[in-house]
Amino acid sequence: MHARTWSAALVGLDAVPVCVEADVSAGLPAMVLVGLPDAAIQESKERVRAAIRNAGLSFPMQRVVVNLAPGDLRKEGPSFDLAIAMAVLAASKQLPSPQLDRFLLLGEVALDGSLRAIAGVLSVAVAAQKLGYQALVLPAANAAEASLVQGLAVYGFETVAEVAEFLHQPDRHSPYPVTQLESAEVSPSSLQSTLDLADVQGQLQARRALEISAAGGHNLLFIGPPGSGKTMLARRLPGILPTLSFEEALEVTRIHSAAGLLKERGHLICDRPFRSPHHSASGPSLVGGGSFPRPGEISLAHRGVLFLDELTEFKREVLDFLRQPLEDGQVMISRTRQSVAFPARFTLVASANPCPCGYYGDTLQPCTCGLNQRQRYWSRLSGPLLDRIDLQVSVQRLPPTDLARSQLGESTAIVRDRVAQARQRAQQRFQGRLRCNAEMQSADLRHWCALTEPTTALLEKIITKLRLSGRSTARILKVARTIADLDGSEQLQSQHLAEAAQYRGLDRLVER
Repeated sequence: MHARTWSAALVGLDAVPVCVEADVSAGLPAMVLVGLPDAAIQESKERVRAAIRNAGLSFPMQRVVVNLAPGDLRKEGPSFDLAIAMAVLAASKQLPSPQLDRFLLLGEVALDGSLRAIAGVLSVAVAAQKLGYQALVLPAANAAEASLVQGLAVYGFETVAEVAEFLHQPDRHSPYPVTQLESAEVSPSSLQSTLDLADVQGQLQARRALEISAAGGHNLLFIGPPGSGKTMLARRLPGILPTLSFEEALEVTRIHSAAGLLKERGHLICDRPFRSPHHSASGPSLVGGGSFPRPGEISLAHRGVLFLDELTEFKREVLDFLRQPLEDGQVMISRTRQSVAFPARFTLVASANPCPCGYYGDTLQPCTCGLNQRQRYWSRLSGPLLDRIDLQVSVQRLPPTDLARSQLGESTAIVRDRVAQARQRAQQRFQGRLRCNAEMQSADLRHWCALTEPTTALLEKIITKLRLSGRSTARILKVARTIADLDGSEQLQSQHLAEAAQYRGLDRLVER
């Protein structure tokens, strides 16, 4: 006898429907799995057999063949267990087959017949809603997460026996309550509110650069001696960024769900992500990868901040992996059988010492490094990568008198309001097509960064003096546009260009 159920496989962040076919025929008792399953799926033979028996149902003592179609798509993970179990029960006439095409089944089964939570449910729920499935059936622990998708009935169960009972009489069960979030305010957690920008003493230029970075989504590099406040400043950037919209929060939650990092199932991730990988991180851990590609740090930082502390300690070839995502806002991972695209629209914030000893240019402690040592130190960073960092800021240690006085600056709330107003001006200008100035393309620059004769002459001088490339010039215009937005100006002025040019002084900072 033959029967089929439906499940889904994750390909990047998208879910692809998988038809689970089961055939029970005469022969020696055995269970065969085909359709490019991985080791975890192959092991489901024993899990499913024990789960069906311990649920009070009968596993057929015949030859059972299970096929996962399409056959040319590799499948991984234990999420197919429930669909396999229900297909076997239907093929052995213990379930009504006509009911099964209406539902999409997900879940790992335990030996005692209970259901365990799985990763990537949110992406599968989005796909199920788009493909028109009547309902999604899955472990109760995943029901709240799946209910974030509007317009989809979700049924969560604790055991295989409960699912079998539901498939016999689905009309007698009520779906999980839909989580109404689209109209609700997405508010960050209290964790971000504890990192107040008012705690940062002095550092007016660095604070100004942080505000510009938040307002325009510009990449930022802090250079200064140890203890000058570089990390302290970077960790306060998410707090001054605008609150995530519902669509952005759903994007971020889908990525973390696919990576298996969703801590609170059923709750949107409302905080801007802040990822800070160690300098020993490998290239695949940053951009993602694996036999079945999974999101890396840059995708986990999507719509948030990727902080690279001690930038010069990262391997040069690892940092060069960032060049294409910084430009395109996504990363493409290619494998023999498939290519997967992950979103990676993040703000890069990095910190570095000015030299190996860390005290070049410091007014309190002399530097022990020679020019050749400094040049070798900075040669670890490629020119194309530095070209993509819009704001390059020197952060000096405060003098003892300023440290002793403990004078606090503006709070995070005040700066966030200015950033939100600047972002609102940009979004009104772009009419929702772009989210911030850093995403502007060449046509946008020509239209929204038009220069007068005096500002054109100033830009020519800046290009000549700083020996800027075409990319660097475009990034100066983007920064100037953000500075103008913070000032409430529709036209780029000379002071906006001049301030933007001040943040391209890496050669002056490190004397390369």
